[in-house]
Amino acid sequence: MKNLKKIILTAFLSIAFVTTYAVNSKNPFNSDLLIAQPVQENTMKEIYNAYFSIKDALVKSDGKTAAAKASELLRSISAVPMDKMKSEQHSVWMKVLPELKEDAAHISDTQDAKHQRDHFVTLSKNMHEVMKTFGTTDAVYYQKCPMANGGKGANWLSKEKAIKNPYYGNAMLTCGSTVETLK
Repeated sequence: MKNLKKIILTAFLSIAFVTTYAVNSKNPFNSDLLIAQPVQENTMKEIYNAYFSIKDALVKSDGKTAAAKASELLRSISAVPMDKMKSEQHSVWMKVLPELKEDAAHISDTQDAKHQRDHFVTLSKNMHEVMKTFGTTDAVYYQKCPMANGGKGANWLSKEKAIKNPYYGNAMLTCGSTVETLK
């Protein structure tokens, strides 16, 4: 009976200590840290950088580099901490995740820039949703080529305001316009 009282008292004091310590200090036990924190732009930076690298490779019609960067994008997508997302972020992420993975996989599986560009259309559409939802600290330009995608038009994201069309490369390097600026 005496041992049971000691165990209960020790457990109670341990809980009281951890609770007091968590409330009164900034440490891993802090109760604020136990609540899911929003995934910020720096968490998404690897994904953004891989996407921009794919875009830059397609501008140069460099299918080999686009494939390598798409493999990096797949790894980065898999590393996103979904448990740290706000509800809205999680909803958008889960909506676009299957297509992000599929498009990145298709781009990584070939060095044919034409085929990669077909998948870059939906990859860009979904990355636009991601960047709008998760944010970005730097200006990002959402640009459009009206002739791409069989004349239906296609968009892409760029860190540069100057148009560098990833759908036609040197054939129509400056074809397009900026339709939105994300900040």
